[in-house]
Amino acid sequence: MSLYKNCLFLLFLLIDINAFVSGDVNFIASEATSQLKPTLSSSAAGVVNSAVFKPFVDSVFSLSLLSSFPEDLEISDYCVELLNVFGQRYVDYVKCLVPAARPVRVCQNCFSTYGKLVDTYQNISSDQMGPGNVSCRDSLLRSDRLMLVYQLYSNLEDLWLKSDCDHCVTEKFQSLTNATLYFMTTLNQTITCFDKYKEGNHTELCKNCKNTYRGLNELYGKMEKNHTLCIDIEDAMNMTRKLWSKNFNCSFPREETVAVIAVSSFMLFLPIIFYLSSFLHSEQKKRKLIHRE
Repeated sequence: MSLYKNCLFLLFLLIDINAFVSGDVNFIASEATSQLKPTLSSSAAGVVNSAVFKPFVDSVFSLSLLSSFPEDLEISDYCVELLNVFGQRYVDYVKCLVPAARPVRVCQNCFSTYGKLVDTYQNISSDQMGPGNVSCRDSLLRSDRLMLVYQLYSNLEDLWLKSDCDHCVTEKFQSLTNATLYFMTTLNQTITCFDKYKEGNHTELCKNCKNTYRGLNELYGKMEKNHTLCIDIEDAMNMTRKLWSKNFNCSFPREETVAVIAVSSFMLFLPIIFYLSSFLHSEQKKRKLIHRE
């Protein structure tokens, strides 16, 4: 019996010793961990802030690649100045185009700025030598695969050609043509008439503005045949026709429509006239035969 009690006592003693030792180990491990964390964080911060991730600003070498090229490969001061002028006039022309998008006024509002851009590009692409016998054509247009200056200019030139602005602007971009100015005057007269009678009954507008609107249509037809239309005139005429027909619900018979109706009516009644004349002619013959008998 005493042996049994002694065994139990030793068993409990071993359990208490094991618990005490494990508690010390955990406590020591936790302390070690807490002391290790700032050490790791400081070392990690040192790695992040090391020269591997941070460029060396105080380097004796410049970050500009151009300064490391030989002088004979650099762009001359004259070409740099010409490039800056091209960039400024390019920006001026684009700034003019955006507000003139709707309603379309790209030809009449922006022909002057486009002319200045063309002059600058011609100076760049010309074979003529500038100050110091320097030509900028090769250095600014053909020195790399991208050819940025050429691409920028080509896009705006393509826009100008698609707009047919040459039909409305004189040579060397001096002013608008006389035909364009006359059309704009006639258009303003038509719009003024619309504004005068647009309030209230549109019947008065259709009656009083008919001659002015017809004259504008005839002028547009002549310009179309003479190939003197540009996008400004086309858009203005489309908008005016939309006002006349849809907004004001006006219309007037065109001469071509009257002729078509007249010819169609004649062709429609032609069989009736033929059969009627044949009937009358046959009746007349019958009367003659009866009279002879």
